[in-house]
Amino acid sequence: MIALAQSVLALLRELAIYGAVFGVLALVLKRQAIGRAIVVCHREASTNFGLAAFNALFIAPLFAVPAAALAIVLDGTGYLGGFWESVPEVVTLLLAIALIDFVAYWRHRLEHDRSLWRFHATHHADTAIHWLSVQRKHPVAKVISLLFDTVLVIALGMPAWAIIGATLIRSWWAHFIHADLPWTLGVFGEVLVSPAAHRLHHIRDERLMGSNYGNTITLWDKLFGTWCNPAPYLNCETGIEEGTRGIWGELKRPWEARYRRSVTPGDETPDKASA
Repeated sequence: MIALAQSVLALLRELAIYGAVFGVLALVLKRQAIGRAIVVCHREASTNFGLAAFNALFIAPLFAVPAAALAIVLDGTGYLGGFWESVPEVVTLLLAIALIDFVAYWRHRLEHDRSLWRFHATHHADTAIHWLSVQRKHPVAKVISLLFDTVLVIALGMPAWAIIGATLIRSWWAHFIHADLPWTLGVFGEVLVSPAAHRLHHIRDERLMGSNYGNTITLWDKLFGTWCNPAPYLNCETGIEEGTRGIWGELKRPWEARYRRSVTPGDETPDKASA
């Protein structure tokens, strides 16, 4: 019970900080339109908060202690051993971000495959994408990301401080790129994933969902041919054909009849095939 309470309190503190930052940003940028923006996204935001709470209660505690223990045990003793002691700290941190992003990139691409889309579809269901959309994850998808995203940096023996630091930076950036901002970041958007670039990944036109899988940097998308310039698609419509759900609907989504024949976004859906 103590672990559960700590997990929930940590989530509330985390979301309170994110909410304060992005709330002020929205107020400054949207001004008189802030009321309309809240009305448009409040139902989906409630679902996203509910999913975040569910994952904090039932998923995060299962991984928190083992992950921390593993990082400490392997701190500096992984495949590259003491190599990281000779690398400048800034370089180590940047490499940790890039390597975690590399694994997350391929994990994300696999989630768009037929076998895993049913779990990832929940994340794409928001029609009014906002900073809390990053928390819209089905528990199975949450488990997948927790299992794989940091496995490479831990195996390479990167220091625990670098892994924790990279995770925190990527978390902040993930909330930022899900915010309702039409920002391409100019020249910086060539290196860093922008809110506009990630919104394009959430576009309602499912043929374009197969682009911009990166979380923090554009390197892996550009290297593996999945980068798409977001400039022509600013403020694009988001969501999926299957529609949005409340929290219980999202938890049950993977087992809906439409998903019994797994499909990839952009493919013909079972409903279309039977029409």
